[in-house]
This record gives sequence, C-alpha cells and structure tokens, in this order.
Amino acid sequence: MIDTHCHIDLYKNPKEILDICENKGIKVISMTNLPSHFEMGIPFFQSKKYVRMALGMHPLLATLHKNEFSKFELYLSNTSYIGEIGLDFSEEGISTKIIQLQSFERILNLISNKKKILSIHSRKAEKEVLELLLKYKIENAIFHWYSGPNKLIKDIVNAGYYFSINPIMTISKNGQSIISQIPLNKILIESDGPFVEFKNKIVNPWDANIVIIILQKHKELKKRLLKNKF
Repeated sequence: MIDTHCHIDLYKNPKEILDICENKGIKVISMTNLPSHFEMGIPFFQSKKYVRMALGMHPLLATLHKNEFSKFELYLSNTSYIGEIGLDFSEEGISTKIIQLQSFERILNLISNKKKILSIHSRKAEKEVLELLLKYKIENAIFHWYSGPNKLIKDIVNAGYYFSINPIMTISKNGQSIISQIPLNKILIESDGPFVEFKNKIVNPWDANIVIIILQKHKELKKRLLKNKF
C-alpha cells in the first residue's frame, strides 16, 4: 500500500503520524504546500525509509509563490516527488488565476526534462492542467482528488497519467461516477489527510486502504472486472 497524497506536516501531531508510518512500514508521499514548508520538514523526513516528502507550491497560496521560487529551485534536486502543485479556478481560487498559471508554467518548465512524479491539484481547471502537462511533456503525473468532467478522463488516461482516489470519493455520487470511468490500472490510492474525514474521523495515511476495500465491494466495478473491460 502506498498513500500517494497526504499532508503529514499539517496534522496536529505530525511527528507522531510520521513515526507511526515509518515504524509500521507504511509508504507515504507527503505533500507540502510551499517550498519553505519542505525546508522545515527536511530534518524530520530526510532519514526516513518509507515516507517521502514532496516539494510543493499550492495554487491556493499563489500570492506567496513569488518569494518561494528560489527555495523551489534550491530543493528541486532533493526529491523525486513534486506536490501539491496545479491550478484552482474555483470560487476560492479564481482571483489569483493569472498568478497560478504563471507559477504552474514556471514549475513545469523547471521539471520538464527531469524524472519527477507530480501530484496535481486541478479543481475547476482540469482542462487547462492537462493542456499544460502535455505542453511541457510531463511524463509522470497523478490527478489528485479529480472532480472534473467525466469526458476528460479518457484524455488524461490516454496521456498516460493516473488518478489518486481517497475514501470520500468512493462514497459520493460524483466520486463513484468518476471512479467508474477510470481503468483499474490508472487508479492509485490516497488519504489526503488531514483534509478528509471518513465516518466522522480524520483519515490517517494508513486509512488509505479503505479505498481498496470499498472498491472491491463496488458493484459497478465488479461488473466491469468480470467483463474484462480494463
């Protein structure tokens, strides 16, 4: 099991969560929202065997990006994982659309010729994200908590990209509709803790396997598996 998208540094007890994952051998890619957060995490993460820290630049923090790029470039060689990055054109993020686009393109340009795995935020900007990933010839990207149109899923799959699914997606109507359109070999699991609550409890990295359990019980998924449509 690999939790492909989690924010260990944003739990109320990050060191405890980190130590539990490491001691139990739980593999986690831990996102950061800014390079300065990545910098603060280095002393805690650098010696870990199972947990890896990703270098991020969250779109909802776009007003802070300008002063963070020097650290992004400084630490880019320290990790194979980039996230959380992307675009957010929802009501919450639309006011910084231009800054987000400039930042995202700058990031993609910096990593376009490097072997990195990206975890992508794409709320209300799925089409623009996909177009930019293709423009900069990004090979390895994961659409985290995808909530866009079903018709775009095929294009994302054809581009070779993945989707990370969290527990909330498996029980929401929209999430189930999206999951039913994704080939099984393009599904990864995530907790997105501590931002996800499942059954009134904040999800931990080791709870990402809830997704596997629920998908195995998902009737529509079972039908598709039986028909060998994957």
